[in-house]
Amino acid sequence: MLDRKPKTANSLKMKFLSSFLIFLLPFLFLSAEKKVVFIAGKKSHGYFSHEHIAGSKLLSRYINDANVGIKSIVVTDDGYPKDPSILNDAASIVVYCDGGGRHLLNPHLKEFDQLMKKGIGLACIHYGVEVPKGAPGDYFLKWIGGYFETNWSVNPHWVANFTMIPNHPVASGVGLFSINDEWYYHMRFREAMKGVTPILSSLPSEETLKRKDGPHSNNPHVREAVLKRKEAQHVAWVYQRGGDYNHGRGFGFTGGHNHVNWGSENFRKLVLNGIAWTAKVKIPSSGLNAGKVQAKDLIANQDYPPNDRWTEEKIKTALSTFK
Repeated sequence: MLDRKPKTANSLKMKFLSSFLIFLLPFLFLSAEKKVVFIAGKKSHGYFSHEHIAGSKLLSRYINDANVGIKSIVVTDDGYPKDPSILNDAASIVVYCDGGGRHLLNPHLKEFDQLMKKGIGLACIHYGVEVPKGAPGDYFLKWIGGYFETNWSVNPHWVANFTMIPNHPVASGVGLFSINDEWYYHMRFREAMKGVTPILSSLPSEETLKRKDGPHSNNPHVREAVLKRKEAQHVAWVYQRGGDYNHGRGFGFTGGHNHVNWGSENFRKLVLNGIAWTAKVKIPSSGLNAGKVQAKDLIANQDYPPNDRWTEEKIKTALSTFK
């Protein structure tokens, strides 16, 4: 006759605990997703230009849908998050805002530097790459490897032709393309480009330097580089920080003035790749799935009411020109 011992309270507890852990596994997996926080700046230039909220929400949606282990959120507090603790567990932070003296990071440089020293990534888009020379610029050199420096960098609207794409994860799946934007160039980079890898580069035409000298328009340094030395200008780049910043990563992208350009798959994919790279996510060989963008996707979440310059039909026409 078998000796069947009654189940003890401890064995019942163990069985319950095992079942509970099995139940929790899917949730534990989800919690392993890397968090990306978009900080969208205040409304700015008008309908379909500098659309920080609309652009951030579109990129957030597509990076979440790419299924690479990222869960992103968008903060729309008209500046730096009202609850800064939302940044503490981020894998990367994306800043899409007006810059210069109005840059939302200017009043928070020291506290933000502590986040960067934890190894949190940082991606800055368009005007978000411009900060004043001095302490803000010095921090940007440490965080993303470069920035727009007045009386050195310039901000013309021009068609950049990207005829060479580097062998880098951020360029994965990105084809050759040309697109009109307010591509800032002649950025101030770290000495000898240490840690900086250019991703998108193009030689601007002479027409981009027809304006008079000014803080954003023209200067002798940029004329020397472009008109005399014929140096291709880097308008998107990545930066690998050192051990003092826990090997965090930075990404700078100077396009993003024209909201319609998020409809270009190459343009969009490169930025999605860049953000994911700063979060230390493995980039697929074909790049992140950038999905398909329709006019309705671009029209959503605008800061301003529609105007005749960007009717739905004009948006659709623009989308049809992207390759």
